[in-house]
Amino acid sequence: MKNIFERTSSLWVKFNDYEIRENDEGTEYIIPSENAEMKAYSPMKDGEQLVIDTINLGLHLMRNKKEKNHNEIIEYVKKYGLLGIMTALPTTAEFITYENVYLPKNHLIKKEMLSTEEYLDYFYPFEKPDFVKRGVESSWSISNDAEGAAVAIVLSDRPQAVQMSLQRIYGEPLEWVKSMCTDIAFYFLGSFLYYHDYESLSKDQRDLYRQSMLAFDGVSPTYKIALLDKPTIIWDFNSLIQMVQMMFSFLLTDDDTSINMCKNCDMAYIPSRKGTEFCSTKCKNQYHVNKSRRKKE
Repeated sequence: MKNIFERTSSLWVKFNDYEIRENDEGTEYIIPSENAEMKAYSPMKDGEQLVIDTINLGLHLMRNKKEKNHNEIIEYVKKYGLLGIMTALPTTAEFITYENVYLPKNHLIKKEMLSTEEYLDYFYPFEKPDFVKRGVESSWSISNDAEGAAVAIVLSDRPQAVQMSLQRIYGEPLEWVKSMCTDIAFYFLGSFLYYHDYESLSKDQRDLYRQSMLAFDGVSPTYKIALLDKPTIIWDFNSLIQMVQMMFSFLLTDDDTSINMCKNCDMAYIPSRKGTEFCSTKCKNQYHVNKSRRKKE
């Protein structure tokens, strides 16, 4: 796929360890472990793998609904960080500069408007940030937190809410992270099955697949056009899930790169060449071994 994201503001922060803890209301949160080390990195340098890993986590969650799946989720966030749901849900990542937070319809928070303090409570389950809001004016202090101050400096060109969402005390509800990943997997699966089974589908079934895909509502990033060696789009991604949704959309609709599902392990992968049916030689061999066994039986 042609890399249209060569110029991005996609720097993100992850920790090398996370844990799942319950708040006083019994809601499970994913949050950095107490002694976890922080690292800044650029997810879009390997954006295709980010999308594949998100789809495969979502597929795993869909197939193992009765399991907790904590290990799989923790490994994912250790690799990529939290999703940045706090800045992905509102109508703008600049919500700190407004009197209230405005939310489009979504399946995580039913209210369409909340006070800033009420909204922030969803993401700081154990320790509150030193944050004060009065109308459109606000103040946020991290003077006693060298690590948090370093994040704010590195991401000084990003909205304040983005800087706040990358702090150690920030957490995301476990079920919300699951929901975001299974959504991506659901839309991939719908698209894959639509074309894979097209000839055997009835008109009503095809219409159902089309309607399901129309429900996909990714959050559009902002962008600028800079006059560099040529006019260049510079994307501003304010959450990890925004990067996933955008890259997923382009991969799904790109003529040169297609996401496929392995015929053996039923996991998503990007084929190295057209016509490939397996994600690896190992899966190809295993499939033929299993096929031979079934014939003998």
